[in-house]
Order: sequence, then C-alpha cells, then structure tokens
Amino acid sequence: MIHTVKAGETLNQIAKDYRTPLATILRANPSINPNLIYPGQSINIPGVPSPESSPYRIDVSINSRTLRLFRNGTLQKQYPIAVGRMLFETPVGSYIILNKAPNPGGPFGTMWMSLSKQSYGIHGTNDPSSIGKAVSKGCIRMYNRDVEELARIVPNGTAVTIHP
Repeated sequence: MIHTVKAGETLNQIAKDYRTPLATILRANPSINPNLIYPGQSINIPGVPSPESSPYRIDVSINSRTLRLFRNGTLQKQYPIAVGRMLFETPVGSYIILNKAPNPGGPFGTMWMSLSKQSYGIHGTNDPSSIGKAVSKGCIRMYNRDVEELARIVPNGTAVTIHP
C-alpha cells in the first residue's frame, strides 16, 4: 500500500498507525531519509492491503452520525453510529481497515476493526443506548449486530473516509 505523507506526520507515527515496524518501512523504501519526510511524499507500507483491492468504501459522517457502505460506488447500506465526545473527537481523514478482532470485550462489544490511525477503530458496544450520540473516546461505535455484519462484508484494506 502507498501512504501519502500529510503535514505534521513523522515516519515513527506512520509506522505506529499502520502497526508496521519502522525498520520494515525503511527496508521497503531505501531512498527515504527517515529524518526528512515531507507532505505529499509517497511511502510504501509493505504487507498492508491497498484500498484499490477492495470494491468497498466506508463513508462516516460525524455530524449525521451515520456510516455508509458503498460497493463499486453504489450505496449498499447505512448504519447509525456513535462518535467521539468533546475533547475526544473522532479524527477526520482518510484511513483503511487494518485488521479485525472478534470479541475484544468490554466497551468494544463483539467486534473491533482497527483503523490506520493508532488507537482508533470501528467497533461494537456494550451500551447500545449510546448509538446516535457523541459519547466515545473518538472511535466509531455501532450496534453489535451491525458491526458484525460490516466485518463479514468488508476486507482488510477497505478505505474509510471520516468527515464532519
């Protein structure tokens, strides 16, 4: 997968976001100076599926508290979600689903899907009454049945766009 560097990013943070060792990224990009990366620069992240390999795309609207699933550009389904509360806003941007973990337990419900932003994901909930509200620590919460359905449909590498 190719990551395009955004303003303020460091190679260390990119490695953490993609859960890929820095040394692995450096080996895959021998021409990169790890102390001098710049916005717009392309970095190969080995072992991470490219969003182009999936026919699916996820669009998250923070303000309307909805997650929409598209296949080949056509809306397939819309789900209600919960988003981050004040001081723990859901991060706006473009990410991908890196991996899935069934039954993570606790407040994460019955499914966790990691995003390519450290500590953030799409997950279920042990508090279904929270759906539709701004109550999380920045993650996207879904009803357990919905996140399980979504996880069965989308592969790792699926693009996720989060916007206001």
